[in-house]
Amino acid sequence: MSADELRAAIQRSTLRFIAGVVLHNHAVAQRVGLGASDSQLISLLNVHGPLTPGRLAELTGLTTGTVTGVIDRLERGGYVRRERDTADRRKVLVTPVPESMAALGEHYRHHGEQLDTVLSTRDETQLRVIADFLAELAGPDAGALVAPPPSEGGRGSGTTTSSGS
Repeated sequence: MSADELRAAIQRSTLRFIAGVVLHNHAVAQRVGLGASDSQLISLLNVHGPLTPGRLAELTGLTTGTVTGVIDRLERGGYVRRERDTADRRKVLVTPVPESMAALGEHYRHHGEQLDTVLSTRDETQLRVIADFLAELAGPDAGALVAPPPSEGGRGSGTTTSSGS
C-alpha cells in the first residue's frame, strides 16, 4: 500500500472510530437518562478534570445559560457537584462525582478491555508511534475539533460564552 493509500485508510478508520464512539456515547446517555449535552459535559470533565461553567461553555460551543441548565440537571442526577475553587473562592468548579463516574464507566468497560487487547499485541516501538500519533491528533489545537469557531455570519455566530463563570 502506498503512503497516500495508507493515509486514506487511516482517515477512514479514524472516522469510523469517531462515529462508533459518538453512537456508543449516545446509546449510553439514553440508557442512563442523559441528554447529548449532558454526556458532552461529563466527557469533558473526565478528560480535563474540574472546570468552570464558562470553560465548559467555551469547549462545547454552548451558551453559558445552556451550560448552567445542563449542570443543574447533572447535579440533580448526582453526576457532578459545584465546588468553590480553593485558589479563588469567587470561582465555581464543576466536579464529577467519582461514584457516578464509576457507574458510567461500566458502560465503557468492554471498550477499555478491547483497547488493552489490541495494544498488548504491539511492541514498545509500535506503542510509541501510536502514542505520538494520538498525542499529536489530540494536542493543543484539538480544542478546535470540540468547538469549531463559528463562521462569519454563519450558524452559531450568536453564541457567547464567559470564561470566568
